[in-house]
Amino acid sequence: MTGANSFQVSGYGPERAGWTRLFARDSLARRLDWPILLAALTLSMIGAVLVYSATRNRTEINQGDPYYFLVRHLLNTGIGFALMIGTVWLGHRTLRGAVPVLYGASVFLVLLVLTPLGTTVNGAHSWIAVGGGFSLQPSEFVKVTIILGMAMLLAARVDAGDKQYPDHRTVVQALGLATVPMLIVMLMPDLGSVMVMVVIVLGVLLASGASNRWVFGLLGAGTLGAVAVWQLHILDEYQINRFAAFANPDLDPAGVGYNTNQARIAIGSGGLTGSGLFQGSQTTGQFVPEQQTDFVFTVAGEELGFIGGGLIILLLGVVLWRACRIALETTELYGTIVAAGIVAWFAFQAFENIGMTLGIMPVTGLPLPFVSYGGSSMFAVWVAVGLLQSIRVQRPMSA
Repeated sequence: MTGANSFQVSGYGPERAGWTRLFARDSLARRLDWPILLAALTLSMIGAVLVYSATRNRTEINQGDPYYFLVRHLLNTGIGFALMIGTVWLGHRTLRGAVPVLYGASVFLVLLVLTPLGTTVNGAHSWIAVGGGFSLQPSEFVKVTIILGMAMLLAARVDAGDKQYPDHRTVVQALGLATVPMLIVMLMPDLGSVMVMVVIVLGVLLASGASNRWVFGLLGAGTLGAVAVWQLHILDEYQINRFAAFANPDLDPAGVGYNTNQARIAIGSGGLTGSGLFQGSQTTGQFVPEQQTDFVFTVAGEELGFIGGGLIILLLGVVLWRACRIALETTELYGTIVAAGIVAWFAFQAFENIGMTLGIMPVTGLPLPFVSYGGSSMFAVWVAVGLLQSIRVQRPMSA
């Protein structure tokens, strides 16, 4: 078969989604990006070990079961992997047609957080309790729908051959689409997620070929917006304290600066090879708060040392490298934009999470992709991997 969008599998084209396509020779095994898949799985398994180490002795949160968080992390990973398979099965092009529904659903869910159904976890009113001890963080899924929605708008006329680059009207529409959920998330307020979404928007615009004036204009507008947020006291007190502790690490080390100080002590004590798995004094002594989620990297730094922490960064680098390759190899602008948006998301969130444990970034409560405990985050990042795999699977055979 020939053509940019054809599979070399008799009787099946990209519009035919199903299990036969998934397991047909040459359509999956040879076309899947195995480095991304193996790196993401390895990160999730490393995360399972780190989560277990961080929570096995914390009886106040593990309900007396040392394996409580380990089992849930593995379950979340399994569900996330199934979502990835489902995403590949449907295909990113099929999901392109479902963007209005997905976008509407994600906006509806973040609006629910602002109702009495929303719950507060660690100062952030960003969750919906769904029963059975499980909670949903809709802002994680908004990251996916912003990427898909903006890509759909920015690539529509270019992929159809009507335009070479998105025009100004299209860019305005795409920015409007992203702004609505971002404003709602800001009202929660979930500043960390908004920061990720801003980076996603910038990455998407750069990949779309839109005029650089939009990028510089957004950077300027973002700076003014940050000043306005600070002056209008939109942030909650705990968020202001986090930025104050970042600006002055010696400020109230037993109070607002406690998390960062304990995190740096944990990582610094690990040295080159670490103190040994399950042997970290900071981790065993429960000195680092939220160590299974926001500060999971401190477990690696303390117990596995520079080598263990470096391995995590290396694996994240493999994911980003292969995602960049996928973005460059696809011949459709829509696929390029989706892949680039995912790269921007993963890169910034990983840098922010690791950076805040080292004291070079403010504490924002962002999880480390694939590694931190948390169902919503795990589901979202695996759906993103599914999108990357779908883009690669449906690329031209010559790419």
